Amino acid sequence: MSQTTANTQAFINAEQYSNFILTNLHDGMLPGAFYRDVSDFGSGTTIHIKTVGTRTIQDLEENKAQTYTPIDSNTISMSIDTYVGDGLYVTDDLREDGDQIDTLLAHSAQEQTRAIQEDFETRFLARAAGASTAGDRNLVNGFEHRWVANGTNNTITLDDFRYMALSFDKANVPGAGRIAIVDPVVRATIEGNFTAAAAMSYNPMFEGIVNEGFARDHKFVRNIFGWDIYTSNRLPVTTASETIAGSVFGSTAALAAGAKPNIFMSVLDDNTKPIMAAWRRQPKAEAGRNKDLRRDELTVSARYGFGKQRHDTLGVLLTSATAVE
Repeated sequence: MSQTTANTQAFINAEQYSNFILTNLHDGMLPGAFYRDVSDFGSGTTIHIKTVGTRTIQDLEENKAQTYTPIDSNTISMSIDTYVGDGLYVTDDLREDGDQIDTLLAHSAQEQTRAIQEDFETRFLARAAGASTAGDRNLVNGFEHRWVANGTNNTITLDDFRYMALSFDKANVPGAGRIAIVDPVVRATIEGNFTAAAAMSYNPMFEGIVNEGFARDHKFVRNIFGWDIYTSNRLPVTTASETIAGSVFGSTAALAAGAKPNIFMSVLDDNTKPIMAAWRRQPKAEAGRNKDLRRDELTVSARYGFGKQRHDTLGVLLTSATAVE
């Protein structure tokens, strides 16, 4: 008697499982060079850093006393205030009955660390956006560092980039090392409207500060008026409506909650970066055995914090989260 699929069903596996495990797709991470790493913050929960203001000179006259003025000083602070982690376990029964369990655990460990990295980047961008005062022009030397985008339906325009460059110039921010992190919706407007603009370059001007993964996966868009522009899906959204009186382009500008604060900043060196950060505990994985429950337990945890270092090298441009022109 010949054997066929019709009379030998018991020896046919209804389902097969590949040795390949499909993992999540991720984009590139934020380079550490985008913030100042406070390496001297090795203990305690809060660090205070002294700042010194500018000095002004005065006209003098013969035989008249000179005026003595105090040194303008202040302090800035940052705290280790974020404590995050993840944990999982694998029972002995699963190890005995399952397949590719060690591979599953290896991928899970990668995902745990990645989740902390993404949380760090998300909080960094939120901290940068929050370092700019909502509902205020955030003037530096008389020029705005926060406003609502000038285009139709609060979309970005070339004038927005041009004026932000002017604001940074008036704040004495170096021309090198200027970057902008924008939402992909903003990128769509840029590529749909500015492709022939003389102010644009298709090559990043400050390549040394951006690692390959970030530049590739966050998509370098263009260099416009000296701004190296990258995209990110981790920019926060505003939680309240915002009105800025006497904004850059004349009349009072208003924007409903749910807008995107696109971040402009200088990352030339540690002195120009607007945000500082410190890792108290880099993502740390640990494994242990719970003999009572007959299972292996794995955890990962991290501690870190952010602080505002300076406001004159930071700009925020509010745009619609959905409108594309």
